[in-house]
Amino acid sequence: MSAIHDAYIWLNDPLNWTNPGGILDQLRTHLRLSALAVGAACLVAWPVGIGLGHRGRGGGLVVVVSNISLAVPTLALLTILPLTFLGFGDAAVVLAIAVFAVPPLLANAYTGVREVDPEVRDAARGMGLSGWQVLTRVELPLAVPYLAAGFRTAAVQSVATVTLAALIGAGGLGAFVTEGFGRQDMGEVLAGGLLTALLCLLVEAVLAAAQRLATPRALRTRRRWALRPHVRSLSLMDVPETGQAAD
Repeated sequence: MSAIHDAYIWLNDPLNWTNPGGILDQLRTHLRLSALAVGAACLVAWPVGIGLGHRGRGGGLVVVVSNISLAVPTLALLTILPLTFLGFGDAAVVLAIAVFAVPPLLANAYTGVREVDPEVRDAARGMGLSGWQVLTRVELPLAVPYLAAGFRTAAVQSVATVTLAALIGAGGLGAFVTEGFGRQDMGEVLAGGLLTALLCLLVEAVLAAAQRLATPRALRTRRRWALRPHVRSLSLMDVPETGQAAD
């Protein structure tokens, strides 16, 4: 209870918000590093995933890349990269976080294009559309929900992972956690953790709404109708044999 009380007092101190290196400064740093990492990952993962999905090849490569990147410990990469020519700074942090943002972006981009109905793709070719036109006019619009889902996952994951960047002096909301442990101030540690968790939840909520808006209305309607037969079949199965189903 003492740590909770100390965190409450720390968060209600205006100087902790407005001072240089305070919450507002570290929040801007946290969001900037996260945005740069996700942007860099998109530049790599989306062209590769969309290209492989359009050609119908490379599914094994997508799985391998995802497994390799997930097998590398985040903290190890954040520790190793600053010791290279990148040095200590934003570049090393952005590259390390981008590596872990690639798998969801790559997998969802590939899956989104491959999940397009083959009959729709064949109909587009039958109308005389070239391969590029099929990709840009048919496959990509239908893959938007998958792209949005991958972006949402990568963004939330990056926001959470940037917290570790404070261990190498890169700033962000994780700085309050490391500084709090250094001063044995558990109120600051708890406050830093709460701020990070709230930021992740906020990013998740905003991107979930954006994903819904990015999904074409026709696809949302089709998904709702696709669920109705299953609901109907379950309701019929639940009716006892001696009972009589209502019309």
